[in-house]
Amino acid sequence: MLLALRVVLPRKPDLVISGINKGPNMGQDVSYSGTVAAAREGAFSGAVSLAVSLNARSGFLFSDAARSVLDIVAKVRAGTLPPATLLNVNIPNVPYEAVNGLMVTSLGKRIYNGNIIERKDPRGGPYYWIGGDAEGFEPIPGTDLQAVDLGYVSLTPLHWDLTGYAVIGRIKDIFLGGHDEDNVIDP
Repeated sequence: MLLALRVVLPRKPDLVISGINKGPNMGQDVSYSGTVAAAREGAFSGAVSLAVSLNARSGFLFSDAARSVLDIVAKVRAGTLPPATLLNVNIPNVPYEAVNGLMVTSLGKRIYNGNIIERKDPRGGPYYWIGGDAEGFEPIPGTDLQAVDLGYVSLTPLHWDLTGYAVIGRIKDIFLGGHDEDNVIDP
C-alpha cells in the first residue's frame, strides 16, 4: 500500500478500499489483518479508508458483498467523514437482499479454538495457521461479531492510537510511585 500511495498513484486517493478479504476481520483479528493494515496505511496518508472482509471460509458471495461496499461508498461520498477515517467493514456471507442493514459497532471479543495447524508452503517449507476453524465469540451487544452474526454489515471505526489510556494512571503508580511530573523513571 505504501508503494502505491507514494510511487504508483499519480496523486493521493480520496478513498482507499482494502479487500474484499476472504474471511472475517473482527475483534482481535484486526491486530493481525493485512487487509486492515493496508487500509490503515491509506488512513495514515489522509484518505478515508475501508478494510472490507467477507464473513465466510468458503462459498464466498463476492458479488453480493460488493453491492454492500457500493452502498457504503455512496454514503461515504455523500457524507462528511473526516479525512483519515478508517472503517473496518465486515459483511455477512448472505445474498445482498438478505442483509439486515448497516450497524455501527465496536470491536468484539473472539474466542479462538486454540488449534495450530502446520501446512506446507509452495516450496515445501512449513508454515503455521493459528486458530483453525470454528472461532466463537462473546455475544456482546453492539460489537462487530454480534452484528454480522445477526445479518448486519458491521462498520467499526478504528484508530491508530493503541495506547491503553484506562491504565496510564495505574502504570504511573507502579513505576513512578505516583510521581508523574516528567513521566520519567530515574535509573
